Amino acid sequence: MMNAGGEVIYVGKAKNLKKRVSSYFQKTDHSPKTKVMVKQIDQIEIIITESENEALILENQLIKKYLPRYNVIFRDDKSYPFIFLSDESYPRLTIHRGKQNKKGEYFGPFTGSSAARYSISLMQKLFQIRQCEDSVFKYRTRPCLQYQIKRCSGSCVGKITESDYHKDVNLVRLFYQGKNDTVIELLSERMQQASDDLNFEQAANIRDQIIQLRKVLEKQVVNVKDGEIDIVVGDTVQKVTAIFMLQIRNGMVQGNRSFYPKVPSGTDIEEVLEAFIEQYYFGINRNMPKEIITNHPLSNETTIAKLLSENLNHKIRITSKVKTNRAAWLEMANSNLMAMLQSKLASKAQVQKRLYQLQHDLDLDKLPMRMECFDISHTMGEKTVASCVVFENGESKKSDYRRFNIKGITAGDDYAAIEQAVERRFKRLVAEEAKLPDLLIIDGGKGQLNQAQKVLENLNLDNITLISVAKGTDRKAGLEQIFFPNEAIGIRLSPDSLGLHLIQQIRDEAHRFAITGHRTQRDKKRKVSLLEGIPGVGAKRRRAIIQHFGGIQGVKSASVAELQKVEGLSKSMAQTIYDYLR
Repeated sequence: MMNAGGEVIYVGKAKNLKKRVSSYFQKTDHSPKTKVMVKQIDQIEIIITESENEALILENQLIKKYLPRYNVIFRDDKSYPFIFLSDESYPRLTIHRGKQNKKGEYFGPFTGSSAARYSISLMQKLFQIRQCEDSVFKYRTRPCLQYQIKRCSGSCVGKITESDYHKDVNLVRLFYQGKNDTVIELLSERMQQASDDLNFEQAANIRDQIIQLRKVLEKQVVNVKDGEIDIVVGDTVQKVTAIFMLQIRNGMVQGNRSFYPKVPSGTDIEEVLEAFIEQYYFGINRNMPKEIITNHPLSNETTIAKLLSENLNHKIRITSKVKTNRAAWLEMANSNLMAMLQSKLASKAQVQKRLYQLQHDLDLDKLPMRMECFDISHTMGEKTVASCVVFENGESKKSDYRRFNIKGITAGDDYAAIEQAVERRFKRLVAEEAKLPDLLIIDGGKGQLNQAQKVLENLNLDNITLISVAKGTDRKAGLEQIFFPNEAIGIRLSPDSLGLHLIQQIRDEAHRFAITGHRTQRDKKRKVSLLEGIPGVGAKRRRAIIQHFGGIQGVKSASVAELQKVEGLSKSMAQTIYDYLR
């Protein structure tokens, strides 16, 4: 469904298209959201599919493509993390996102990276499987710190045989498959064997492993016969909608995840839950639950369950009516959901207080609903990067963040860097007729402020309030000075001012975003060898040169005659390298 401007405002599917579409125009008992949407419909486009399954997949794809304002949108561009066990002589255990095209085994998905990292840490303590990159593993000559603190078996330097290492790998595999009793049995057999061989130290280590594993299982084991369950609960309180998901795999809590979806006003929570299940579960095809439990009955739960079952090639049950153990899990999920909502509402109230306080502190004509902040980062003028962070309604809007690689200025000239970044940013906003900020914050003193003011004046942007924030003499939080254009003396807000706290948060976020971008650019540059730009010097020849001189400094100080001593280097090539490095 599209409005008069051709914008897609709603995407839906229907088995009976005539009945579904006509209902929008014939019924009078619509929700407020639907009534507003119907008034905006100008034209409707239809795509016919071969099956309900295809329709569901296509709907999901179109919602993610167009982000229609009257659909429930779950914004999450990350793939879900898996635990990856590589297929090598000494397999590596690590977190993996994205396409699963590497040779090895994948366990998951996990609801978030924190749950996956905890799982990896647990495996380190219990079975000491390596996590280091192959580039590190292959070239080590002595054990690393992980070996010293008993988080790795030292396979890189032969501290464990390949066969013994694979025994530990097999225990990890069984653990992730949920065969915990088998893991404990095998460990017990190994402990007994070590004891029979009078290797009491090894037996004691295995005993400690078993004790640790039992403690973990005592905390994690769920008293549910079939532990492949996802509990999905949702609710709306004071226009804030939240979804909480508790994930159980192999009889163990694997993690939880919370979502705050973009929901059109007046949307029923049942519709939100349906949209979540459709958007979350399509595209995940490993280790899916056999049962999804919700806190509200879904009108289309049978249809959705059938389509998910067809798409994922195993039967999935969706229900909201549960007893005994499942009811306890549902109650636990609901408790977490309400705690989330209360925390979110308290946070929103605090954000509003900070905005009103900032308006008062800076004597602004209106609330600064949209704020942008610029900062500069470089190392002695090297790889200067400018950041622009955006806060809307007092909260960060990361989709609007931008970085600018600053070029064509004198190294270390922060004034020129700010001028270039602000000019590039606002020229584009004006050209695209995009939303402009109510308040523009520059991290710096009067010099940086004057450069930004010059840009805004040249672009005739006189409706943007402009300030700069300079750190105090001791660079301590609370001693910042705030400067306004055409005013020589800055003001200092009270250290406990909520408005100042908001400014500090925005400035610190701009600094973090700038320094992260700068470090990436700097490290990328420093990883490139000086020899890479020389015509005729390939990877093999570069390696030979570096090995001969022991490093790039030796190459830079070498004469043409010394360069010629490298195997395979002619006099003309040695001269080329010598000239290039100078």
